Amino acid sequence: MAAPSYLFAGPARDFSDPRDRRLRRALEIFPGALVWATLLGIPLISFFAPAVAAGFIIAFDVYWFASTIYVALFVVRSALKMRTHLRIDWMERLRTLPVAQIRVPEVSRWEDVIHLVILPTYREGPEIVGPAIASLEASTFPKEKLFVVLATEERAGDTAQRTASELRERYAASFGKFLVTIHPADIPGEIAGKGSNEAYAAQEALRKLIDPLGLAYERVVVSSFDSDTRTPSGYFACLTYHYLTAEKPLRSSFQPVPLYHNNIWEAPLFSRIAAIGSTVWQLFMQGQPDLLETFSSHSMPLRALVDAGFWNTRLVSEDSLIFAQCYLAFDGDYRVVSLFYPVSMDANVGRTFRATMASVYRQHRRWAYGVEKIPYAIFGFVKNTRIPLLERIRRGLRLVLGFWSWACAPFLILFLGWLPVMIGGEEFRQTVLAFNLPRWTRNLMMVATVGLFVNGGLTFLLLPPRPKGTPRWAYLSMVLQWLLLPFSFILTSAIPAIDAETRMMLGKYLGFWVTEKVRRRPGDDSTSAGT
Repeated sequence: MAAPSYLFAGPARDFSDPRDRRLRRALEIFPGALVWATLLGIPLISFFAPAVAAGFIIAFDVYWFASTIYVALFVVRSALKMRTHLRIDWMERLRTLPVAQIRVPEVSRWEDVIHLVILPTYREGPEIVGPAIASLEASTFPKEKLFVVLATEERAGDTAQRTASELRERYAASFGKFLVTIHPADIPGEIAGKGSNEAYAAQEALRKLIDPLGLAYERVVVSSFDSDTRTPSGYFACLTYHYLTAEKPLRSSFQPVPLYHNNIWEAPLFSRIAAIGSTVWQLFMQGQPDLLETFSSHSMPLRALVDAGFWNTRLVSEDSLIFAQCYLAFDGDYRVVSLFYPVSMDANVGRTFRATMASVYRQHRRWAYGVEKIPYAIFGFVKNTRIPLLERIRRGLRLVLGFWSWACAPFLILFLGWLPVMIGGEEFRQTVLAFNLPRWTRNLMMVATVGLFVNGGLTFLLLPPRPKGTPRWAYLSMVLQWLLLPFSFILTSAIPAIDAETRMMLGKYLGFWVTEKVRRRPGDDSTSAGT
């Protein structure tokens, strides 16, 4: 039975049915319109109905206060659990795993599992991709059961192909299989991006590796990594254990904790804050299995990937979108399993400070462009009525609230909360509510900063060892950087989110922007994940 066409659809302009096109377009407009209604509406309401605005701001402050403390508690819990998982000998767990606990069809023992690792690349050099492959080579899981696919792009040119050839020559003998794929440029109906490259690479791997060997798809776990993703030695053993023992292994993806710290000691200040903030948020999500979605580097069964039709090739956010795609394809019977285990990637470092700031902004705008999940998922919820109605409503509202908060929360906290007193008129300023509003807002936000400092303190637990040549006073900068957190909220979170949502609202669709990866410290081939 063919998968529904809406699973692979792109923006509204791709729909031929006028009704579907109008619905999809309305869903694209909605998130940005809600953000601008908030940012423009609060000042207007503060002027014409200051008491109403004050009530909304107090309610939001209470929500933000509770959320910050809630997040901090789960971040600490997840960080401690991650450290515990890093100390476990997962290969020993596999060797002693009773056969009765294996829940995967076609698998009778852990040795049956094959890992297909896809590393999409563009123009990254061997100093970026080499350490990622070297970390796979250091795995405690049998290397003959690791099939590595280096997914290159034709549009990247001859230099990229020479790099791929060098890496294949250097590492191919270390793995069961090593395949280099070349994603053709300008395939009709595709956008240039990671999802298109991954989908092509996975299908090539099936044609050239999996099918010729007669491997059951249930035996194969696909890991979609970034080109700079480094895995601790125990990652694939940990992943295998969770795959074999998951409640519904063929209806589950598996999410590690992304630590953006391969090069954290050389990253500029704002880049560090953005990188650590992303890690802290993912630690929170690891403790929320009902909220967790795939993000960046993740793993999933080949059976599920094939049945869901591979990654969408018409939208940008392939990493988180694949969860929504599987959720819709399997009528809501899909989930993400927390591994509480890290993988390590690069923080954003450009060739200059200005280039770094631009790169951080573009990367966060691309992440925020994950707002395209809202029209994708809600359109799918309208079409797929086999998913319970309350579940569709709950997930849709959660998506909308998440992206609305991403864009609006920093402005509500830092600026808009004071407007009723400032512009609400003398009559309102004489009220008890106006007298207490600044005090309540200030006190709630001060207590909420406790949660932020707890998260900031985790910085030191997650840091890799200080490299040789890095002065000790660099630790001080890791503390002082949190003083700039309010500015970072605005510059590297809210504004990129508003930019992304506004572009989709106006139909100025973004393409996939490839983050430039630069190593300032020559010869840095260390694998820092899990240290």
